[in-house]
Amino acid sequence: MNFQRSSGILLHPTSLPSKFGIGDLGATAYQFIEFLARSGQKLWQVLPLGPTGYGNSPYMSYSAIAGNPYLISPDLLQHQHLLKESDWEDLPEFSLDAVDFDAVIPYKRQLLEIAFDRFQKVYESQEEQHHHELYLLQEKFKKFCESEAAWLEDYVLFMALLEADPTVTWNHWEPAIAKREPEALQQKREELADRIAFHRFVQFIFFDQWLRLKQYANDRQIKIIGDIPIYVSHHSADVWANPENFALEPETYAVGMMAGVPPDYFSATGQLWGNPVYNWEYLQETDFAWWIDRFRFLNRYVDIIRIDHFRGFESFWQVPKGEETAINGEWKLAPGAELFNKIKEVLGELPILAEDLGIITPEVEQLRDDFAFPGMRVLMFAFGGGSDNFHLPHNYVRNSVVYTGTHDNDTAVGWWQRASKYEKNLFYRYIVGFAAGEPINWVMLRLAMASVSVIAIAPLQDVLGLDNSARMNTPATATGNWGWRYSEPNLLTQELSDRLLDITQLYSR
Repeated sequence: MNFQRSSGILLHPTSLPSKFGIGDLGATAYQFIEFLARSGQKLWQVLPLGPTGYGNSPYMSYSAIAGNPYLISPDLLQHQHLLKESDWEDLPEFSLDAVDFDAVIPYKRQLLEIAFDRFQKVYESQEEQHHHELYLLQEKFKKFCESEAAWLEDYVLFMALLEADPTVTWNHWEPAIAKREPEALQQKREELADRIAFHRFVQFIFFDQWLRLKQYANDRQIKIIGDIPIYVSHHSADVWANPENFALEPETYAVGMMAGVPPDYFSATGQLWGNPVYNWEYLQETDFAWWIDRFRFLNRYVDIIRIDHFRGFESFWQVPKGEETAINGEWKLAPGAELFNKIKEVLGELPILAEDLGIITPEVEQLRDDFAFPGMRVLMFAFGGGSDNFHLPHNYVRNSVVYTGTHDNDTAVGWWQRASKYEKNLFYRYIVGFAAGEPINWVMLRLAMASVSVIAIAPLQDVLGLDNSARMNTPATATGNWGWRYSEPNLLTQELSDRLLDITQLYSR
């Protein structure tokens, strides 16, 4: 796939300003798109949009397909007559610059319940002439439920069962439910019909709001880069509904072999993610149907797909159950080439970016290059070695994506405040006469924009020049992540936009 030379910003929707304590798909998301457009940006990169579980990580979701309910905008629901301003008269004073998930989730859940109740009442009433817009919404809802049934019905039942006992993972549910015996599932569907209907409604509203936002971006020539995590959470609708796709213990359905990565830049003991690795032999036997469905769905809802942990499609690190770190694992081969050939055969050539960071071998590079997927370069990794460092701009190839940093890195300012003397010396040698006197974040932006990489991306934190307090995630830490927000829409000033537009145009992006 040929990508045009362009640039954009990485910002997860949770980081948008909102009076409801967490960013959402409402007015400030549209304002952010307008900022991108007037700044000459063509790309908005988001993290996975699924419903999050423990730790609130977008990479540990209850579903590989479903949307995060807490990204739904109450203001947009008010415009659809599903909420009233009086419904949030008791709105707490949420933090403006961080998401307090423990406070936000129950409050937004309460608003969604109110909206669902109104939706149901209109559906049951006969006063169509007084509720024309809501009746039209009902028709859209019916079509959504029919078209998305293949994944939606498993997900909504999973969530209803989860609500009934939130402390128990699915493999400890009563055996007939864990094993998905048809009669037992049907009985639960009848018992939990109201909760199932609620979760259907929430997913419909999420995707309705998301598609309208995506269309607004596309109308302004801005494409959305979405993220497809390589692994899914064990405690998810996907693993419960498709246990044969994963390396689980045969009787207990517990995780058999755990996913992670060996010791690397981020952690001396590696990263033990805990997700089950795949049963690739079974996936091959089914012509990768589950993976193809994932790509097919995401391709409808984003414009470009970023594959997280791409190297795991060539070979993956698996760690035996019971290990507390990722040190004692082993590499196992994966049929990545076969998978991507099948995806191309079924879905055509998709616009894919490969997150090829970590321990990268010639075999991983070959897999990436065989399918012409642009790989990643990260400027924060560029100054810790010699002139042959893969991440130094003079070593880039055109078919790559350069980042000042990612959601897993410090901010540019935070990195500079903690950089070693060696890194600073090499940095100064590298940029002498290039951007003297500019703040570090703008020097990094300039280096990225000026590079030959076809795409350049910067987290919004680096555009705003924020320090370590604005970091989104610290790998290998389970808590305290994913909460950063920028506090006010007026931080995206015309002056900032003009400055970003200037270097964007200067370097033909």
